[in-house]
Amino acid sequence: MTDTAMTDIYTRRESEARSYCRSFPVTFKWAKNATLRDDEGREYTDFLAGCSSLNYGHNDDDMKAALLDHVSSDGLAHGLDMHTGVKARFLEAFEKIILEPRDMDYKFMFTGPTGTNAVEAAMKLARKTTGRETIVAFTNGFHGMTMGALAATGNAGKRAGGGMALSGVVRMPYEGAMDGVDSLALIREMLANPSSGIDAPAAFLIEPVQGEGGLNAASADFLRGLQELAREHGALVIMDDIQSGIGRTGPFFSFEGMGIQPDLIPLAKSLSGMGLPFAGLLIRPDLDVWKPAEHNGTFRGNNHAFVTARVALEKFWQDDAFQKQTEAKAAFLTERLQRIADMIPGASLKGRGMMQGVDVGCGEMAAAICATCFQHGLIIETSGAHDEVVKVLAPLTIPQDQFAKGLDVLEAAAQVHAPANKIAAE
Repeated sequence: MTDTAMTDIYTRRESEARSYCRSFPVTFKWAKNATLRDDEGREYTDFLAGCSSLNYGHNDDDMKAALLDHVSSDGLAHGLDMHTGVKARFLEAFEKIILEPRDMDYKFMFTGPTGTNAVEAAMKLARKTTGRETIVAFTNGFHGMTMGALAATGNAGKRAGGGMALSGVVRMPYEGAMDGVDSLALIREMLANPSSGIDAPAAFLIEPVQGEGGLNAASADFLRGLQELAREHGALVIMDDIQSGIGRTGPFFSFEGMGIQPDLIPLAKSLSGMGLPFAGLLIRPDLDVWKPAEHNGTFRGNNHAFVTARVALEKFWQDDAFQKQTEAKAAFLTERLQRIADMIPGASLKGRGMMQGVDVGCGEMAAAICATCFQHGLIIETSGAHDEVVKVLAPLTIPQDQFAKGLDVLEAAAQVHAPANKIAAE
């Protein structure tokens, strides 16, 4: 069957909501770590990694073996929120490997299997515990596509898809969002002014690094200041670490070492370790005031994900070796992206850790660079308010030589589309 014949079914029957496939119009058949292969045998390096859902790459051998063993022994696939052995072992591993070494005391809430559900749960719980409605979200933030999380999302196009008024959220400028404006000072003044029109907030909802919003990274000072403001005003801090967490910036949580103690932490994407649907909410114990089934979801008992998530914790997070490897790759990435930024007037580096990119100044150029990369076997996408940031989200496990070759492709594509070369060509 030809590639055209295979893709016709998508045009004919799949919703127009499809998006990534429009940038990568091939049929993928096989994947391993950072390599994808299409049905014609062509290989691609994956710098998208399921939008950070595959931090450990495709089809990790140990996770795959554990999952196959679970399935072949007729282990539960679905358990609602009933007790199962694999769920208990995941919780024990998370407690021992993640929480205790970091001196973190949280309850783990199993939500529906997507990040937006974890955010919805956090917003609901913040409102329930404080008795307030208003959530302070930030410019360029992205928190999900269900109605509550969408209200906290900044992107106009995505918000328009809701088809109705989105309420309960006020927007404040993210750190550095406005030239010459001290965002934290502005927020402080707005909250202190009884005539600002902003009701006392239930919570501040923030991404430490904004994935879809253009890789804007908040500083430790900004996040600490925000936490202090929240404490002063009786509000909670919801730290959305869905895309920036699970090792993407180096440590397991992207805010580690910053002196931050969030009240609620939504997690998803790479939480399962293998790309299986799995999301959760970490809750400060005194805030865990849910009544049974007050927030639930049919697929909050994805036992397959519990199996692979436990293996991921045991394999990658027993010590700091994996974090150090990630940080070394991040330093290499910074160096290579700076070379690319230097060839494009006005371009700049964005992000932190293995969640970095280049702001090339306009969406048209960023899209052209990504399209050229695809032609040369590299899967990479854009982000930002105008899709102006070329974003690198390679698996953290990518072999160094493959990582370097992928960045060679990116650099060559940027060179082709750099303004100076366009002018010379004309």
